[in-house]
Amino acid sequence: MLNLTGKNIVLGITGGIAAYKAIILLRQLKAAGAEVQVVITDAAQAFVTPLTLQVLSNHPVHNNLFTPQAQSGIDHIELANWANILLIAPASADFIARIANGLANDLLATLCLATTAPIILAPAMNQNMWLHPATQSNIQILKIRQVQILEPEMGIQACGTVGPGRMLEPEAIMAALASNVTKNTTQDTNRLYSNLDSNLDNLNSNLDNLRPEQSLTNTKVLMTAGPTREPIDPIRYISNRSSGRMGYSLAQALEELGAQVSLISGPCALSVPLSVERLWVETALDMEQAVQTRISDCQIFIATAAVADYRVANPSVQKIKKSLQSSEDTLTLNLIKNPDILAQVASRPNPPFTVGFAAETQDVEAYAKAKLDSKKLSMIAANLVGAGQGFEVTENALLVLWPGGQRNLVKQPKLSLARNLARLIAERYHAQIKS
Repeated sequence: MLNLTGKNIVLGITGGIAAYKAIILLRQLKAAGAEVQVVITDAAQAFVTPLTLQVLSNHPVHNNLFTPQAQSGIDHIELANWANILLIAPASADFIARIANGLANDLLATLCLATTAPIILAPAMNQNMWLHPATQSNIQILKIRQVQILEPEMGIQACGTVGPGRMLEPEAIMAALASNVTKNTTQDTNRLYSNLDSNLDNLNSNLDNLRPEQSLTNTKVLMTAGPTREPIDPIRYISNRSSGRMGYSLAQALEELGAQVSLISGPCALSVPLSVERLWVETALDMEQAVQTRISDCQIFIATAAVADYRVANPSVQKIKKSLQSSEDTLTLNLIKNPDILAQVASRPNPPFTVGFAAETQDVEAYAKAKLDSKKLSMIAANLVGAGQGFEVTENALLVLWPGGQRNLVKQPKLSLARNLARLIAERYHAQIKS
């Protein structure tokens, strides 16, 4: 169990239906031994009451910038100095926008400017608000400032839609705290800020040291990653076992080579790499539309997503119920084929450098070569899946084929494998340009 004994945590709560989870989170923080003081925005008080939070925290709940009860009359300075961790759950789109722009128009936003403690945000909002370019831009700004973002989950939202935006459950937030608790001191945070410029300098130095054929500086890469979900009814769907880890690792590796990466991702619980633009999708048709919208603006296209080959022809608008009167033990679904996104891209009049992936259970090389030839791809990376290989594992191996050549990348951690693959993609991309 996570031990937070001796830790002072300020729990910030902003307006949104997910504020009810903050009550559960507060109880878990206290159970772990933390001393917790709560700062609540005006909007949050429409969802949870200060009295409830005061009873659970054993401290007065803070809302006003200036209070006679504070020793100096300035609440945000006292709280800023007291906190070891500033945890804001839920963090609304409005609040994220305000602190990304350095505003200090209420106690909680001012506290974010005044504290040197680590700041952790657990966003919660409607999927359209989360996916809006303004919100995603604000998130990237905060990440650059070393604010930790506990990205929201996919799921059914209060408005009835399904998509990314649900705040992580309190248990997941507590797990994230566990990875920070030994480092969350003011001294460590100051060190993070002071080292940020040198880390960026090291990254730029690494880019300078790359051989020209391995650099992807100013190269625009469009990627797909993760699974797709094809609805059967509002509750059930057809999908596959892809975790998205290989695609996300490759996005990071390509960014390290200087590429400008846009990642079209199906549902998965992974953090997007710094500076990688991410667009959430759910179904194969969603992914197709997103790719077609952006494909003309890239030099390299990489399809790591495990797109469902089929979708239900007529998904039920209501949950399919098991009839107690029926003796039927089977359910028949009418499936229709999904579009082949990779083939569409490769068949364009002036296609980008196009990389496909093939997950096979047998005859890996034969199937991969057939796919490379039939779809006229620039390159294909193939791997064996099943029996603990490929999906939902931290290591992988790849057989990479291109017209006239191939290379085996031995089994290794996926990020290491992705870095080797990224360099190979860069080499083949530059070779194709020269030919």
